[in-house]
Amino acid sequence: MALGRKGSRRIVVDGVTYRWRLRRRPTYDQALCHKPCTYAVQHADTPGTTLVITTNQPHAGNWFGAPSAAVLPSDVSAAITAALARGWQPTRPGSPVHLDQSDGFVRFRP
Repeated sequence: MALGRKGSRRIVVDGVTYRWRLRRRPTYDQALCHKPCTYAVQHADTPGTTLVITTNQPHAGNWFGAPSAAVLPSDVSAAITAALARGWQPTRPGSPVHLDQSDGFVRFRP
């Protein structure tokens, strides 16, 4: 499934253009700070396999106001580079590839 252009951002890593998107509203588990924030990345011109990155931060829109950090383009670039090193092929069709960077995530307890 391709990421829509609306709401997605463009990023260039090593001369290749990708699109990435972070959900505007958190999922229920993310809103409760039970699960960390995630975002998706795809090749911009030939969308194939989607890369889904799980961060170690709560979603910024969580219901408890738990402190969270913004997902920066440098974070996205580093995740893309790590996924490519692990064999992610963004132009080939297939199931989503998950990159788990959630080490250190602590469930927020109000």
